[in-house]
Amino acid sequence: MEGGELLDPDGAIEYLRQWKDRIDQTAARTRAMADRLDQLRASATDTDGLAEVTVDSTGVLVDLHLTQRIHRVSPNAVARAILYAVQQARLEVARKSREIVIDEMGPESVAARAIAEKIEQRLQGPEGDERIRDIGR
Repeated sequence: MEGGELLDPDGAIEYLRQWKDRIDQTAARTRAMADRLDQLRASATDTDGLAEVTVDSTGVLVDLHLTQRIHRVSPNAVARAILYAVQQARLEVARKSREIVIDEMGPESVAARAIAEKIEQRLQGPEGDERIRDIGR
């Protein structure tokens, strides 16, 4: 919009209407994204089939199922299995979160990329593998 159009009352009204429409659309997409992220869950199983976990969109453990195989291994092996499965579920939540954010806000959105990156950083954690390997040592 050229500066002169703001001086035209009809042009200014149309400009403000379009601006409000863009804001309303952004707000609706943001609400939809938040609703989808709130419902997001991911499950994973460790490589030995000892534990299956489910985490929510924030990476918090919301369900844990241990198989009968845990009776044949050490408690440290069970702990490593649980932590490994949680780490894998969190990685899956991060991947799905990125898809939701990009889907709702668009692949060109700088905000979408920043939000997705922040979610991934929070869920992946820098030292996950080291913690799992150190259990029982």
